Amino acid sequence: MKKFVMLYSLDDHKKYFLTITPEKIEKEKFFTTKDGKISLKEIFEAKEGNILKTHLGKKYIVFKPSLMDFILHKLKRLTQIIYPKDSAYIALKLDIKKGDKVLEFGTGSGALTSIFAWCVGEEGKVITFEKEKKFMENAKKNLEIIGLDKQVEFNLGTILEKDFSEKFDAVFIDVKDPLPYIKKATNLLKEGKFIGFLCPTTNQVSEVLKALKELPFTDFEICEILLRRYKINPDRLRPEDLMIGHTAYLLFARKYKK
Repeated sequence: MKKFVMLYSLDDHKKYFLTITPEKIEKEKFFTTKDGKISLKEIFEAKEGNILKTHLGKKYIVFKPSLMDFILHKLKRLTQIIYPKDSAYIALKLDIKKGDKVLEFGTGSGALTSIFAWCVGEEGKVITFEKEKKFMENAKKNLEIIGLDKQVEFNLGTILEKDFSEKFDAVFIDVKDPLPYIKKATNLLKEGKFIGFLCPTTNQVSEVLKALKELPFTDFEICEILLRRYKINPDRLRPEDLMIGHTAYLLFARKYKK
């Protein structure tokens, strides 16, 4: 039995992530912070939202990490990831829901894979492909931590190398050159369903758009999503000094029956 928890400092609002097992409790006894030590047994047995104190009297709250917390703070990155500001929109735009079967090409570190797995639930399935073995293995370990690996099938290689017995409710492609895979991806997508792409440049958006217009797709959308955060000060409420101006372009289309 293991428990994945987040400790939240009430003093400086820092977050600490721990995977605790009975073996770890027996071996290490305590989790050490800059504010002192907390018993691992106490953390393991604490209910969500409980406040624990270090041996120096500093307060920490025990939370179950949200999926967003996990992606932003705990997920091990060997690649650039698709951030929640984009992945949440992708999942909604692709209309992914409980029980769906989703095809993803370009697993990377598994950030978007985890969003898809969370959306389809235990009744659904995410079939994901990654060309680099080290990336695939890392992504699998990431999803095991958050407990979403059971609804994901990890494949090493490309979608061109596998025969599929059924079609998918959604397809998303995030690879360096998506053009060679568009035709097969189209054939694997059910009529009425959405395909999506992450494109780093406008040149690639144009190339993918031209390819899709030769196929049975409509209801196109091209967008980029910007997120501006604010300083947490009610007396001087204003935007943060820095923001990420651009991550990627998103392209979506809906398949129809010829």
